[in-house]
Amino acid sequence: MKTVEEQFRIITKGVSMLVNEEELKNKLAESLKNNRPLIIKLGLDPSAPDIHLGHAVVLRKIKQMQDLGHEAVIIIGDFTGKIGDPSGKAKGRNALSDEQVKENAKTYFEQIFKVLDKKKTTVRYNSEWLSQLNFEDVLKLAATTTVARMMERDDFQKRFSNNVPIGIHEFFYPLMQAYDSVALKADMELGGTDQTFNILMGRTLQKAMGQPQQIAMFMPLLEGLDGVEKMSKSLGNYIGVYEPALVMFKKVMEVPDELILKYFELATDEHPDRIEAFRRELAQGKNPRDVKYVLAEIITRLYHTEQEVIQAKTFYDAAFSKKAIPDQLPELGVKTQSRLIELIPLLVQKGFATSNGEFRRLVQQGGVQLNQEKIEDLDRVLADGDVLKIGKKRFVKIVYDMIQPADNPAFHK
Repeated sequence: MKTVEEQFRIITKGVSMLVNEEELKNKLAESLKNNRPLIIKLGLDPSAPDIHLGHAVVLRKIKQMQDLGHEAVIIIGDFTGKIGDPSGKAKGRNALSDEQVKENAKTYFEQIFKVLDKKKTTVRYNSEWLSQLNFEDVLKLAATTTVARMMERDDFQKRFSNNVPIGIHEFFYPLMQAYDSVALKADMELGGTDQTFNILMGRTLQKAMGQPQQIAMFMPLLEGLDGVEKMSKSLGNYIGVYEPALVMFKKVMEVPDELILKYFELATDEHPDRIEAFRRELAQGKNPRDVKYVLAEIITRLYHTEQEVIQAKTFYDAAFSKKAIPDQLPELGVKTQSRLIELIPLLVQKGFATSNGEFRRLVQQGGVQLNQEKIEDLDRVLADGDVLKIGKKRFVKIVYDMIQPADNPAFHK
């Protein structure tokens, strides 16, 4: 393991709030002395499984701690999901069925292990311990806090002021989430800044039950490509972790210049020293585009193979840097997994081709390109973000036109 000081620098990179620094240093020192990895807790609220770079901020931080030798424990809130976290909501959430929880959890596994080290990750379901509590245990749990403390939450205050009903069972959500920390004897819990109340409740409950208190670490929300609102699928300003390398690279190049360093801190695993070097270069007048190009390469490599990264860079350089493809393209909304031959009528309808026959002739003559390469196979499946060039001057970007699930920070509530 690295020294306490070096670990502390890496762990606190980009962190919004830490409770507290001295306790973290002490835990790191004990970990180093006893050769015992810290138990890093992250809870997932299995209500909307699609994640993007904004959701992955917390996962990237956990991955950095795994690389330092610590162990991650992912809590799937199958029991708490039956209540639903009221955090930030104007009304209570609908409870999830067991089938919904299991299906969403399965999708989570596929996505989180694009970031986390599977060998250093344990997955647990909080029904393992919460379903075993009897009513006496529940009363003891409720006795650890007060109604006044619960009403400190902004969402409860607003609902109470607006005469919106608050179910007594909703008060138990932060208590049950906190009990997860007791069951795990967690050393640290991570979450977004919107999870402050819930995570600090874990410290309170551990202290009440005679355990060492966990470190509470909060990561800031990541703004999306518009540079203003938090990254969100519903706002269309997101970079998805499953997007093709070509799309991911180009989207990172669209990040506003003023957010370059924040993306380095929150969306990559780069060492603080290298980020500081980029900070100095920008301050000394280096072209932000050149630094952003490095950022795009780093982020794309985190989620794709080296060959895909090379292809993405080559495509971007040929298509956009040299203006072979305009920056602003008309879009064609299609169903997922659409074949080119299925899209010909739609291309004609939208005016990108004069007729089915003309389009087929252009394909035979090499006059249709997909991402700067001639296309001959009409059965080719088009991916989200693919660019078609039809003839000499007609461009169209393929966009999956599907109903997205409601945006959700996804992380432990």
